[in-house]
Amino acid sequence: MQKRKLGDSGLEIAPLVFGGNVFGWTVDESTSFSLLDAFVAAGFDCIDTADVYSKFVPGNKGGESETIIGRWLRARGKREDVVVATKVGMSMGGDREGLSKRYIAQAVEDSLTRLQTDYIDLYQAHQDDPKTPLEETLAAFEGLIKAGKVRAIGASNYTGARLGEALRIGSARGLPRYQTLQPLYNLYDRSDYETNLEPVCTANAIGVIPYFSLASGFLTGKYRSKADLTKSKRGSLVQSKLDARGLKILAALDQVSTDLQSTPTRVALAWLLARPSITAPIASATSLSQLDELLASTRLALSASAIESLNHASA
Repeated sequence: MQKRKLGDSGLEIAPLVFGGNVFGWTVDESTSFSLLDAFVAAGFDCIDTADVYSKFVPGNKGGESETIIGRWLRARGKREDVVVATKVGMSMGGDREGLSKRYIAQAVEDSLTRLQTDYIDLYQAHQDDPKTPLEETLAAFEGLIKAGKVRAIGASNYTGARLGEALRIGSARGLPRYQTLQPLYNLYDRSDYETNLEPVCTANAIGVIPYFSLASGFLTGKYRSKADLTKSKRGSLVQSKLDARGLKILAALDQVSTDLQSTPTRVALAWLLARPSITAPIASATSLSQLDELLASTRLALSASAIESLNHASA
Protein backbone atom coordinates (compact mmCIF):
# COMPACT_ATOMS: atom_id res chain seq x y z
CA MET A 1 0.00 0.00 0.00
CA GLN A 2 1.40 3.39 -0.96
CA LYS A 3 1.79 5.70 2.03
CA ARG A 4 1.03 9.42 1.89
CA LYS A 5 3.07 12.20 3.48
CA LEU A 6 1.69 14.27 6.34
CA GLY A 7 2.95 17.61 5.11
CA ASP A 8 6.70 17.97 5.63
CA SER A 9 6.59 16.29 9.02
CA GLY A 10 8.48 13.20 7.93
CA LEU A 11 5.45 11.10 8.91
CA GLU A 12 3.78 8.91 6.31
CA ILE A 13 0.46 7.12 6.70
CA ALA A 14 -1.82 4.76 4.82
CA PRO A 15 -4.62 6.58 2.94
CA LEU A 16 -7.37 6.22 5.56
CA VAL A 17 -7.40 7.41 9.18
CA PHE A 18 -9.49 5.65 11.82
CA GLY A 19 -11.67 8.18 13.66
CA GLY A 20 -11.46 7.33 17.35
CA ASN A 21 -14.41 9.48 18.40
CA VAL A 22 -16.54 6.30 18.57
CA PHE A 23 -14.39 4.68 21.27
CA GLY A 24 -16.20 4.96 24.58
CA TRP A 25 -19.27 6.29 22.82
CA THR A 26 -20.94 4.00 20.28
CA VAL A 27 -18.49 1.10 20.73
CA ASP A 28 -17.26 -0.44 23.96
CA GLU A 29 -13.66 -1.31 24.78
CA SER A 30 -13.81 -4.90 23.54
CA THR A 31 -15.24 -3.87 20.16
CA SER A 32 -12.72 -1.02 19.96
CA PHE A 33 -9.88 -3.51 20.37
CA SER A 34 -11.31 -5.73 17.61
CA LEU A 35 -11.67 -2.78 15.24
CA LEU A 36 -8.13 -1.54 15.87
CA ASP A 37 -6.74 -5.06 15.47
CA ALA A 38 -8.45 -5.43 12.09
CA PHE A 39 -7.47 -1.91 10.96
CA VAL A 40 -3.77 -2.50 11.61
CA ALA A 41 -3.83 -6.07 10.29
CA ALA A 42 -5.11 -4.67 6.98
CA GLY A 43 -2.04 -2.45 6.67
CA PHE A 44 -3.45 0.84 7.98
CA ASP A 45 -1.70 2.79 10.68
CA CYS A 46 -3.12 6.19 11.68
CA ILE A 47 -5.57 6.63 14.55
CA ASP A 48 -7.10 10.03 15.26
CA THR A 49 -8.62 10.99 18.59
CA ALA A 50 -8.88 13.98 20.97
CA ASP A 51 -8.72 14.58 24.69
CA VAL A 52 -12.34 15.72 24.68
CA TYR A 53 -13.71 12.44 23.19
CA SER A 54 -16.25 11.64 24.40
CA LYS A 55 -17.17 14.27 26.95
CA PHE A 56 -20.31 14.97 24.92
CA VAL A 57 -21.82 11.65 26.04
CA PRO A 58 -23.90 11.83 29.24
CA GLY A 59 -21.91 10.32 32.09
CA ASN A 60 -18.54 10.73 30.38
CA LYS A 61 -15.90 13.25 31.42
CA GLY A 62 -13.61 13.22 28.38
CA GLY A 63 -10.53 11.13 27.77
CA GLU A 64 -12.47 7.90 27.23
CA SER A 65 -11.23 7.45 23.66
CA GLU A 66 -7.58 8.11 24.50
CA THR A 67 -7.84 5.71 27.46
CA ILE A 68 -9.14 2.87 25.29
CA ILE A 69 -6.47 3.48 22.65
CA GLY A 70 -3.81 3.53 25.35
CA ARG A 71 -4.97 0.22 26.76
CA TRP A 72 -4.94 -1.28 23.25
CA LEU A 73 -1.43 0.04 22.58
CA ARG A 74 -0.18 -1.47 25.83
CA ALA A 75 -1.99 -4.79 25.34
CA ARG A 76 -0.89 -5.28 21.74
CA GLY A 77 2.59 -3.74 21.87
CA LYS A 78 1.84 -1.84 18.65
CA ARG A 79 3.09 1.63 19.55
CA GLU A 80 5.85 1.69 16.92
CA ASP A 81 3.46 0.40 14.24
CA VAL A 82 0.91 3.23 14.41
CA VAL A 83 0.73 6.99 14.05
CA VAL A 84 -1.24 8.39 16.97
CA ALA A 85 -2.91 11.75 16.41
CA THR A 86 -4.75 13.54 19.18
CA LYS A 87 -5.96 17.07 19.88
CA VAL A 88 -6.04 19.75 22.53
CA GLY A 89 -8.07 22.91 23.03
CA MET A 90 -11.74 22.12 23.45
CA SER A 91 -13.31 22.47 26.88
CA MET A 92 -12.63 19.65 29.31
CA GLY A 93 -14.46 21.53 32.07
CA GLY A 94 -13.54 24.45 34.27
CA ASP A 95 -10.48 26.32 33.02
CA ARG A 96 -9.19 23.31 31.07
CA GLU A 97 -9.52 24.65 27.54
CA GLY A 98 -7.80 26.80 24.97
CA LEU A 99 -4.28 26.92 23.55
CA SER A 100 -2.32 28.83 26.17
CA LYS A 101 1.18 27.64 27.05
CA ARG A 102 0.01 26.81 30.57
CA TYR A 103 -2.88 24.65 29.46
CA ILE A 104 -1.09 22.85 26.63
CA ALA A 105 1.66 21.82 29.07
CA GLN A 106 -0.97 20.32 31.37
CA ALA A 107 -3.14 18.77 28.66
CA VAL A 108 -0.32 16.96 26.87
CA GLU A 109 0.68 15.17 30.08
CA ASP A 110 -2.91 14.06 30.61
CA SER A 111 -3.10 12.74 27.03
CA LEU A 112 0.24 10.95 27.30
CA THR A 113 -0.91 9.26 30.50
CA ARG A 114 -4.20 8.11 29.00
CA LEU A 115 -2.50 6.92 25.81
CA GLN A 116 0.18 5.10 27.85
CA THR A 117 2.95 6.46 25.65
CA ASP A 118 5.80 8.92 26.02
CA TYR A 119 5.21 10.68 22.71
CA ILE A 120 2.38 11.77 20.39
CA ASP A 121 3.04 11.56 16.67
CA LEU A 122 0.66 14.36 15.63
CA TYR A 123 -0.60 16.84 18.22
CA GLN A 124 -3.33 19.09 16.87
CA ALA A 125 -4.92 22.34 17.99
CA HIS A 126 -8.55 21.21 18.03
CA GLN A 127 -9.89 24.68 17.32
CA ASP A 128 -8.55 28.19 17.09
CA ASP A 129 -8.18 30.09 20.36
CA PRO A 130 -8.59 33.81 19.62
CA LYS A 131 -7.75 34.66 23.25
CA THR A 132 -4.21 33.30 22.95
CA PRO A 133 -1.59 34.77 20.60
CA LEU A 134 -0.62 32.34 17.87
CA GLU A 135 3.03 32.84 18.77
CA GLU A 136 2.38 31.63 22.33
CA THR A 137 0.64 28.49 21.08
CA LEU A 138 3.40 27.68 18.59
CA ALA A 139 6.07 28.31 21.23
CA ALA A 140 4.27 25.89 23.57
CA PHE A 141 4.26 23.25 20.84
CA GLU A 142 7.94 23.95 20.18
CA GLY A 143 8.74 23.07 23.78
CA LEU A 144 6.91 19.75 23.44
CA ILE A 145 8.76 18.89 20.22
CA LYS A 146 12.14 19.71 21.77
CA ALA A 147 11.25 17.57 24.78
CA GLY A 148 10.43 14.63 22.51
CA LYS A 149 6.81 14.50 23.62
CA VAL A 150 5.42 15.47 20.20
CA ARG A 151 6.75 14.68 16.72
CA ALA A 152 4.64 17.09 14.61
CA ILE A 153 1.80 19.55 15.05
CA GLY A 154 -1.41 20.22 13.15
CA ALA A 155 -4.45 22.46 13.21
CA SER A 156 -8.15 21.66 13.13
CA ASN A 157 -11.14 23.92 12.49
CA TYR A 158 -9.00 26.94 11.62
CA THR A 159 -10.07 29.46 9.02
CA GLY A 160 -7.86 29.87 6.00
CA ALA A 161 -6.83 33.32 7.20
CA ARG A 162 -5.80 32.14 10.67
CA LEU A 163 -3.99 29.09 9.30
CA GLY A 164 -2.06 31.32 6.91
CA GLU A 165 -1.23 33.73 9.73
CA ALA A 166 0.02 30.88 11.93
CA LEU A 167 2.24 29.63 9.12
CA ARG A 168 3.68 33.12 8.55
CA ILE A 169 4.39 33.63 12.25
CA GLY A 170 6.05 30.25 12.51
CA SER A 171 8.27 30.96 9.54
CA ALA A 172 9.17 34.50 10.61
CA ARG A 173 10.03 33.58 14.20
CA GLY A 174 11.60 30.19 13.72
CA LEU A 175 8.76 28.33 15.43
CA PRO A 176 7.32 24.96 14.37
CA ARG A 177 4.75 25.10 11.60
CA TYR A 178 1.46 23.30 11.38
CA GLN A 179 2.08 20.32 9.10
CA THR A 180 -1.53 19.22 8.81
CA LEU A 181 -5.05 20.56 8.75
CA GLN A 182 -8.13 18.68 9.88
CA PRO A 183 -11.12 20.44 8.29
CA LEU A 184 -14.76 19.57 7.71
CA TYR A 185 -14.82 18.34 4.12
CA ASN A 186 -16.85 15.84 2.16
CA LEU A 187 -18.95 15.58 -0.97
CA TYR A 188 -21.76 17.59 0.65
CA ASP A 189 -19.69 20.12 2.65
CA ARG A 190 -17.34 21.52 0.01
CA SER A 191 -17.48 25.29 -0.19
CA ASP A 192 -15.49 26.50 2.82
CA TYR A 193 -12.60 24.08 2.35
CA GLU A 194 -12.28 24.53 -1.40
CA THR A 195 -12.62 28.33 -1.26
CA ASN A 196 -10.77 29.34 1.90
CA LEU A 197 -8.58 26.48 3.08
CA GLU A 198 -7.41 24.43 0.11
CA PRO A 199 -5.40 27.29 -1.47
CA VAL A 200 -3.47 27.78 1.79
CA CYS A 201 -2.86 24.05 2.20
CA THR A 202 -1.70 23.59 -1.38
CA ALA A 203 0.62 26.59 -1.31
CA ASN A 204 2.24 25.42 1.94
CA ALA A 205 2.35 21.64 1.37
CA ILE A 206 -0.01 21.02 4.28
CA GLY A 207 -1.30 17.48 4.77
CA VAL A 208 -5.10 17.39 4.90
CA ILE A 209 -7.03 14.80 6.92
CA PRO A 210 -10.70 15.81 6.71
CA TYR A 211 -13.26 14.78 9.30
CA PHE A 212 -16.96 13.95 8.73
CA SER A 213 -15.76 12.41 5.47
CA LEU A 214 -19.14 10.70 5.07
CA ALA A 215 -21.12 13.70 6.35
CA SER A 216 -22.07 11.93 9.59
CA GLY A 217 -23.26 8.92 7.59
CA PHE A 218 -25.39 10.83 5.10
CA LEU A 219 -23.19 9.88 2.15
CA THR A 220 -23.59 6.18 2.90
CA GLY A 221 -27.14 6.45 1.56
CA LYS A 222 -28.50 5.32 4.90
CA TYR A 223 -30.69 8.40 5.30
CA ARG A 224 -33.05 9.20 2.44
CA SER A 225 -36.12 10.46 4.29
CA LYS A 226 -36.98 11.93 7.68
CA ALA A 227 -38.20 8.49 8.74
CA ASP A 228 -34.62 7.22 8.35
CA LEU A 229 -33.24 9.69 10.91
CA THR A 230 -34.07 7.32 13.77
CA LYS A 231 -31.72 4.65 12.41
CA SER A 232 -28.75 5.77 14.52
CA LYS A 233 -27.57 8.22 17.15
CA ARG A 234 -26.19 10.41 14.39
CA GLY A 235 -29.50 10.76 12.56
CA SER A 236 -30.16 14.23 13.96
CA LEU A 237 -26.87 15.46 12.49
CA VAL A 238 -27.94 14.84 8.89
CA GLN A 239 -31.49 16.19 8.89
CA SER A 240 -30.43 19.45 7.24
CA LYS A 241 -28.84 17.51 4.37
CA LEU A 242 -32.12 15.99 3.26
CA ASP A 243 -32.65 18.85 0.81
CA ALA A 244 -32.78 18.94 -2.97
CA ARG A 245 -29.00 19.20 -3.27
CA GLY A 246 -28.46 16.36 -0.82
CA LEU A 247 -30.81 14.06 -2.69
CA LYS A 248 -29.11 15.00 -5.96
CA ILE A 249 -25.77 13.97 -4.46
CA LEU A 250 -27.19 10.64 -3.30
CA ALA A 251 -28.56 10.00 -6.79
CA ALA A 252 -25.13 10.64 -8.31
CA LEU A 253 -23.51 8.35 -5.74
CA ASP A 254 -26.05 5.65 -6.57
CA GLN A 255 -25.33 5.94 -10.29
CA VAL A 256 -21.55 5.83 -9.92
CA SER A 257 -21.85 2.96 -7.43
CA THR A 258 -23.99 0.99 -9.85
CA ASP A 259 -21.59 1.63 -12.72
CA LEU A 260 -18.64 0.42 -10.63
CA GLN A 261 -20.51 -2.34 -8.80
CA SER A 262 -19.58 -0.58 -5.60
CA THR A 263 -21.36 1.31 -2.80
CA PRO A 264 -22.04 4.99 -1.97
CA THR A 265 -19.71 4.78 1.04
CA ARG A 266 -16.77 3.57 -1.02
CA VAL A 267 -17.43 6.07 -3.80
CA ALA A 268 -17.75 9.05 -1.43
CA LEU A 269 -14.42 8.24 0.22
CA ALA A 270 -12.75 7.48 -3.12
CA TRP A 271 -13.87 10.92 -4.32
CA LEU A 272 -11.99 12.48 -1.40
CA LEU A 273 -8.92 10.35 -2.02
CA ALA A 274 -8.85 11.42 -5.66
CA ARG A 275 -8.53 15.10 -4.76
CA PRO A 276 -4.85 16.07 -4.94
CA SER A 277 -4.89 18.18 -1.77
CA ILE A 278 -6.30 15.41 0.42
CA THR A 279 -3.87 13.16 2.29
CA ALA A 280 -6.27 10.75 3.98
CA PRO A 281 -9.90 11.06 5.07
CA ILE A 282 -10.89 10.25 8.64
CA ALA A 283 -13.74 7.78 9.00
CA SER A 284 -15.19 5.78 11.89
CA ALA A 285 -16.62 2.28 12.09
CA THR A 286 -18.61 0.57 14.81
CA SER A 287 -18.44 -2.95 13.38
CA LEU A 288 -16.01 -5.06 11.40
CA SER A 289 -18.34 -5.07 8.40
CA GLN A 290 -18.40 -1.26 8.41
CA LEU A 291 -14.62 -1.20 8.69
CA ASP A 292 -14.27 -3.51 5.68
CA GLU A 293 -16.44 -1.09 3.71
CA LEU A 294 -14.22 1.86 4.64
CA LEU A 295 -10.99 0.08 3.80
CA ALA A 296 -12.37 -1.05 0.43
CA SER A 297 -12.68 2.62 -0.60
CA THR A 298 -8.89 2.91 -0.77
CA ARG A 299 -8.84 0.27 -3.52
CA LEU A 300 -11.49 1.99 -5.67
CA ALA A 301 -10.29 4.17 -8.55
CA LEU A 302 -12.77 6.68 -9.96
CA SER A 303 -12.67 7.70 -13.60
CA ALA A 304 -12.54 11.35 -14.60
CA SER A 305 -16.16 11.13 -15.76
CA ALA A 306 -17.28 9.68 -12.43
CA ILE A 307 -15.52 12.46 -10.53
CA GLU A 308 -17.07 15.07 -12.80
CA SER A 309 -20.52 13.59 -12.25
CA LEU A 310 -20.08 13.80 -8.49
CA ASN A 311 -18.63 17.31 -8.71
CA HIS A 312 -21.57 18.49 -10.78
CA ALA A 313 -24.18 16.99 -8.45
CA SER A 314 -22.55 18.53 -5.37
CA ALA A 315 -21.60 21.88 -6.85
